[in-house]
Amino acid sequence: QVHLVESGGGLVQAGGSLRLSCVASGGIFSSRVMGWFRQAPGKEREFVAALMWIGGNTDYADSVKGRFTISRDSAKNTVYLQMNSLKPEDTALYYCAASTIFGTPRSASDYTYWGQGTQVTVSS
Repeated sequence: QVHLVESGGGLVQAGGSLRLSCVASGGIFSSRVMGWFRQAPGKEREFVAALMWIGGNTDYADSVKGRFTISRDSAKNTVYLQMNSLKPEDTALYYCAASTIFGTPRSASDYTYWGQGTQVTVSS
């Protein structure tokens, strides 16, 4: 059983930065991919970024490409999401997720394990 805990969310002004962290424990080595998703009120959960534990391949949603960076510290079983140039439309509950699928899947249904989420609010 993989257990994921996110942290690092908060309130920031537009143009600011935040770094989210996701600490993984349990059977994490059975997971090939870590992803970040977000869900705003009244909207569906959407893909933000994904990273493969082995090899470090990454994928980003077009809406965050060039502004967000996903990275990992394998020794700490931690995945990060560095978010720069934040916009009000980035406001959402951000979730960390783990998948056993090979590659960098974008569908939430491909991810088996989920954290509880951390709130990011960007003011204009």
